[in-house]
Amino acid sequence: MKIKSVELKYVLGLKSVVPSSDKPEFVLAGRSNVGKSSFINAFVNRKSYARISSTPGKTRTINYYEVNNDFFLVDLPGYGYAAAGKVEQEKWGRMIRRYLSSSEQIEEVIQLLDIRHAPSAKDHEMYEWIIASTGFEPLIILTKTDKLKRSEIGKNIDMIKKSLGTSPDCQLIPFSAVTKQGLDEVYNVFDKILLATDQNDSD
Repeated sequence: MKIKSVELKYVLGLKSVVPSSDKPEFVLAGRSNVGKSSFINAFVNRKSYARISSTPGKTRTINYYEVNNDFFLVDLPGYGYAAAGKVEQEKWGRMIRRYLSSSEQIEEVIQLLDIRHAPSAKDHEMYEWIIASTGFEPLIILTKTDKLKRSEIGKNIDMIKKSLGTSPDCQLIPFSAVTKQGLDEVYNVFDKILLATDQNDSD
């Protein structure tokens, strides 16, 4: 995949209507400090396109990034940031669930997890909600891989699989926004899905 263009197309607040789209949507879900903005910037090959905040939990909208005029990266608000307060967290949760339940163009849901740590209760909740609302397991991107020794990566992947209870078919990709490890593998997943989508549309 070659990134030719990217545009922040839609920004949805709590009461926004989910836009009708004819383009495939790849959805990003993850904790507030997991590195979603860094992943987006690496993916679209822009240094600071998605704003990286020093305050976790600051993103409170659903952001649609149109890539190559071909598909959307849909960035959901980060979940699990305690300082946001219980009421606000519940509002964000409802917004996320409303989007996942109402969008008709979702092709893949991507859950980002920090490879250094066992999945939290909120990570488990999101993983299970994705399966319940879409019918399939998410693609799991394991961020901050550069912060581990190479010998630790496989052990931590196994730990995360066991914690979540993933199926043998669930794909987990170790990723680093610093070294770009895993980026080509992510592109390949997107390319395969987009090719299959194009073929289905032409049938």
